[in-house]
Amino acid sequence: MAPGTTTNGTANGADNGTAFPTTLESASNRPTFYRANPHLSGKIAIEEHVNTDIFNPSMTNPNIEGQGELPYYQKVFGDDVKFRLSNFEARIKDMDASGTAIMAVSLTAPGIEGVFDPVQAVELARKVNDQFHKIYRTGPYAHRFRTWGCVPMQDPKAAAKEAERCVKELGCVGIFINGYSNIGNPADLEVQYLDEPQCEPFWAKVAELDVPVYLHPRIVATGQMRIFRGYEFLAGSPWGFARETAEHALRLMLSGLFDRYPNLRLVLGHCGEGLPTAIDRTDHRLRHFKKGEHGAHQRDLAYYFAKNFWITTAGVMKATTLESTIREVGIDRVMYSADYPYEDMVEAAQWFDGLEIDEASRAKLAHGNAKILLGIK
Repeated sequence: MAPGTTTNGTANGADNGTAFPTTLESASNRPTFYRANPHLSGKIAIEEHVNTDIFNPSMTNPNIEGQGELPYYQKVFGDDVKFRLSNFEARIKDMDASGTAIMAVSLTAPGIEGVFDPVQAVELARKVNDQFHKIYRTGPYAHRFRTWGCVPMQDPKAAAKEAERCVKELGCVGIFINGYSNIGNPADLEVQYLDEPQCEPFWAKVAELDVPVYLHPRIVATGQMRIFRGYEFLAGSPWGFARETAEHALRLMLSGLFDRYPNLRLVLGHCGEGLPTAIDRTDHRLRHFKKGEHGAHQRDLAYYFAKNFWITTAGVMKATTLESTIREVGIDRVMYSADYPYEDMVEAAQWFDGLEIDEASRAKLAHGNAKILLGIK
C-alpha cells in the first residue's frame, strides 16, 4: 500500500465517511492512526437561524429601507443563504458534515421585533412558534433540534404570556429576541429597548420560568444611522450588529435588571459582541461618575457580565477572540455555535475542532455548557 493511503483506499487521509480510527501507513511502514471524519461529533449549536413562510422575517413590516442586509450580499451568497434558511434536508446534511448533533433554531432577524403593529406581532409570534414546533420538534429528526421561542415585545404582557406557552406547551429552550422592537407609527422611527419599564412583565415571567433569553443583533435603528451615511452596509453584520447589541446589553446591566432578577440568564453571540474587551473600560470610567447618574445597577458591570451572561462563538473564527472571552466570563459560560446559514457550518466546525485546547475544555465548549444552559439531557 502506498504511503498516504488509508486501509479503505482513501488518499491523503480525506474523509471517507467512516467514523472510526483508520490505519495510515507511513514511509517507515509504522502504522499510525487518525479519525477518518475530521469533525468532533456531538456538537450543539444554538445560534442557528431559520425562515418561515408565514411572513417575511428578513425585513420590517411594513418595510423600512435599509433594515435588511440581503440587498448587500453577492448574489451567489444571498441565494445560498435564502435556500438554507428554509431547506430542512440541506440543514441535516450540513449538521452531519460538521459533527453537529443538535441545533437550537431561531427565527431570522429582524423577525417579530420588526413588526410595528402589536396585534399583528402577537398573532405572528404564535403562528411561528406553532410552525417551528411542528417542523423541528416532531418527526424523525426531532431529537436533532430544539427551538427558541419568539415573542411580541411590542406588547410585553402578551410577550410574557407567549413565553409561558412556548416553554410549558411547546418545550422551547428559551426566548430569542432580535434586539430592539419597532413600535408606533413607522414614520416616527420609534423603537423600544428591553430595559424600558413597560418590559417588566416579560422579565418577571422569564425569571419565573427560569429559561435563558438570547439577545441577538439586528441592524442599527434607522433613526440612529447618521454615522453610517455613505457606508450603510456597516450598520449590519460587519460592524453595527455588535455595537447595537453591546449597547443594548449595557442598558440591561445599567438598569438594575439583574439586581431585581439575579438569576436571569442572557446569551450573547459573536464572542460577546466586543464586551469582553470593553466592559472593564466602562467600569473603570464609571468609578468617577456621580451615583444615580449611571442607572440603577448596584454592582460593577463586569460582575453581571460574568454572572448573568453566557456567550457563543457564533460567527467568530479567531482563537485569540475566544481566549479573551473565556478569560472574562470563564470556560463554563462559553459555547460553540456557527450562525448558520449566514456562516458555513463546516467552516466553523473546522476552526473549532482544530483549536489547540485541552479536551475537557473542548467538550464544555462543544456541548457540555449548552446542555446545562438549555436543559438538554
